[in-house]
Amino acid sequence: MPNARGIEGQSFEGTGYSYTLSLIQGKHKMPILYCLMEYQPVRFNEMRRYLGRVTDKTLSANLKELETDGLVARHAYQQVPPKVEYSLTPLGDSLMVVLDQLCTWGEEHMGARG
Repeated sequence: MPNARGIEGQSFEGTGYSYTLSLIQGKHKMPILYCLMEYQPVRFNEMRRYLGRVTDKTLSANLKELETDGLVARHAYQQVPPKVEYSLTPLGDSLMVVLDQLCTWGEEHMGARG
């Protein structure tokens, strides 16, 4: 919806859109969230296999960022061998409404490039 005041003096930073993008930007964060939405809880190696071309370092860094941002919970079990599972937090789960809409849009428009 256009802003009647125009763009003068406005800034993208500080908008809700900017904040949301700051949480999910990057090549792997949205696929991680999608994986958790569909299959949680998910172990690290399961997620790495699901995502395909992602290094352990990159996946680990993205999971840590999502955990720091409060979207993903990490649960480490005290056992041998070590077992760690990831799942969505309530905040992360609330973001799935948006992600689900992106998925729906993609399914409806897949192959519609013109």
